[in-house]
Amino acid sequence: MNDTNDSLPTDTRRSFIKKSALGAAGIAVASTAKSYASVIGANDTLHVALAGFKRRGKPLMDSLAKVPNVKLTYLIEVDSRQMDAGMKHAEEVLGYKPKAEKDIRKVVEQKDVDAIMIATPDHLHAYEALLGLKHGKHVYVEKPCAYNLDEDRMLLKAEKKYSDLKIQMGSQQRSSRETQEIVAQIHEGVIGDPYKAVAFYNNARGRVANPKVVAPPKELDWELWQGPAPRTDFIDIVEDYNWHWRWHWGTAESANNGTHELDVARWALGVVYPEEVRTISGKHHFADDGWEMYDTMEATYRFAGNKVIQWDGKSRNGYQTYQGGRGLVVYGSEGSVHLNRGGYRLYDRKGDLIRETLAGTNEGGIALGGGGGMTDIHVRNWVNAIRKGEKLAAPMKEGVPSTHLTHYANISSRAGDALVLVDSKTGKMKDKELVKKYDAREYEPGWELSV
Repeated sequence: MNDTNDSLPTDTRRSFIKKSALGAAGIAVASTAKSYASVIGANDTLHVALAGFKRRGKPLMDSLAKVPNVKLTYLIEVDSRQMDAGMKHAEEVLGYKPKAEKDIRKVVEQKDVDAIMIATPDHLHAYEALLGLKHGKHVYVEKPCAYNLDEDRMLLKAEKKYSDLKIQMGSQQRSSRETQEIVAQIHEGVIGDPYKAVAFYNNARGRVANPKVVAPPKELDWELWQGPAPRTDFIDIVEDYNWHWRWHWGTAESANNGTHELDVARWALGVVYPEEVRTISGKHHFADDGWEMYDTMEATYRFAGNKVIQWDGKSRNGYQTYQGGRGLVVYGSEGSVHLNRGGYRLYDRKGDLIRETLAGTNEGGIALGGGGGMTDIHVRNWVNAIRKGEKLAAPMKEGVPSTHLTHYANISSRAGDALVLVDSKTGKMKDKELVKKYDAREYEPGWELSV
């Protein structure tokens, strides 16, 4: 491969990529990777760094492997065991090993990186995204895009400040052709006036061991894993996903999985910020285990125009109240739509099925890590936005309001299922005590966030 432009400064190479793409815009491009490369040329290689391999990092690497003229320059991992696994997988799907680095702060300074993909724990998302943008890198950040409301607002501000850079949230159903189709039809009136959406997720997650303070594994850089979070002792349940259920790092099921369905619900109803939020939540399973937050939640979001979104989240009860483990139902004055990653079913007001359309992709549902065709399309959309200005499916102006919904629900739950009143124009909470306690967090000195 001819990489004659690799020595150029990042800004110059980005300009070169954009000009190359624009120059080819009028040429008919075949769908195969080989023909695509022959038209665009080898010099427009997009150099990407991937932060985090376990869970979402692996499917993101798989998706990158399917995009022509993309080179994974760095794999960033704070755990040497995951680094080894990532390098082995890279050889299998990419045919080469990227450079290895455990500190993202070093990678963003490199000139052979144009863009960063972030698949690390939730408390790192906004910090790493902002760090990348400050160093002139395009950013793909997994959901939720931020740990709290304040970080959400920083990302919105950064999106405007660094308007020449493309930042996408990993809410991949935004790139589903079938979801795009039915949401457009809802907006056009296929079910009349849409007034309510019920988003749902259910899983049968098991008992979490009660935590014990132990020494961090020798393979893990505990300092870097903690990042901006205030320092604390290592506990033996942090690894293997269970950090999700600790407030110090995790954002609970509403942000962990609910972001996806709440995002599509908000999109379908055409709403942004609610006027009020209330939850009924509790920990109802394995009451004495190491899961410190709710595992069951019903949240109600009321918007202007008498529109409502409800979230029905059951993390540890596998009973499927609705068809499928996750998805949403959108109700309108003249019909309804059942929508999930597998496609959609359109019903009339009597409840008779009008049309069923199955998804043309196979995207993971409740399996850890997920991955599949929607992720492939979403990643390609981000790359195309960088190269030739394609419209992003999930920019921060969409990702942040959806992530806000998950934070409101978490705040309500943590405050005893309190009513959360919201300024629907700005998204800011009205209760000063809730703002003081939950809007932002303290950061470890030296790791503060800023735009």
